[in-house]
Amino acid sequence: MKSIRNILAFIGLVVVVALIYATFKFDLVTRYKQATSLDPKAKDVYTHMIDTLLTTGDIAKATVVKYKINDDVSNEDAVDALKSLAVEYKMKPVGDLPLSKEVELRTGKKQPYVRVLSFCNPMIAIDMVKYSLAYGAYLPCRIVIMEAKDGSRWMYALDMDMMIHGGKELPPQMLKYGNDVKHALYNMMEKASKGDF
Repeated sequence: MKSIRNILAFIGLVVVVALIYATFKFDLVTRYKQATSLDPKAKDVYTHMIDTLLTTGDIAKATVVKYKINDDVSNEDAVDALKSLAVEYKMKPVGDLPLSKEVELRTGKKQPYVRVLSFCNPMIAIDMVKYSLAYGAYLPCRIVIMEAKDGSRWMYALDMDMMIHGGKELPPQMLKYGNDVKHALYNMMEKASKGDF
């Protein structure tokens, strides 16, 4: 009995020493304060991202949203729908790269369909960049239409929740802007994927 007590005491001592070491080595007190200063939804954003990353092993899949395009919606209809819906949501079409067609012209080989469309609300974009220059890296908002190996077609865009809720809570106007852009992009994708425009 005494030897079991001694083993447990030793294990307890090792755990306490390890906790003290980790607290100083990794500055856990400061890290805890920093974590609690983040947006209340940051935990959900990063939990989803880490879960997807661990499940798939693919960081890109962990940072995007996707919508399946209905079989009865052609690629051109999806593109036309996005461009038409952009006007409705005050998003200006600012780029159109028919990537697969470009590669086919250069190589002479048929490619799976890939088309990159870019959209921007200039009034929101300029204020977001004034708030933080780093937001410039998110400009313009992109929606990519792609054909998978099985022939299914998808629309992909960056997960806007990371930008909106991934850090410290945004000031009210920036939060509104972020949610407005998210609402516009996701609704454009949802409607266009169904040919609803």
